[in-house]
Amino acid sequence: MSDSFLLDVNGRPVSVDTEPRTSLLDVLRNHLGLKAAKFGCGQTLCGACTVWVDDRPAYACDLPVEAVGDRKVRTLESLGTESAPHPLQRAFIDEQAGQCGYCLPGILMRAAAFLRDHPQQPTRAEVAEALDPHLCRCGSQQRIVNAVLRAAAEAGP
Repeated sequence: MSDSFLLDVNGRPVSVDTEPRTSLLDVLRNHLGLKAAKFGCGQTLCGACTVWVDDRPAYACDLPVEAVGDRKVRTLESLGTESAPHPLQRAFIDEQAGQCGYCLPGILMRAAAFLRDHPQQPTRAEVAEALDPHLCRCGSQQRIVNAVLRAAAEAGP
């Protein structure tokens, strides 16, 4: 039996008719056409599905839509645009921080939250710890950390 859910996604209200236990990731990708967040493991172990829920990183793969309620959901699609990328997106491009790119949407969302919450220049160890919940199978971790450090340095104190 489907229920109707009114969600706030990327700053706009959207109505979705689906089963209450449907994952937020399924709703984002298959009902709303927002394809940045990816299904990786389905067990909150890889971070490919990371979005923000009330400005905090959250795994969308195991979060039932019924649990979202009136909280605000934000996906990578809201972080920047092709013509006006977020500073992190620019830094990731400049540092060539991704190979396949599958994990990057989740990493970018967690990194953006980390830099927002830690406006001082972070250390390499702090960035690595913040991104630890994410799995990059391509082995781009050092370039990813370099990109986050670059974005932080360009943002200034």
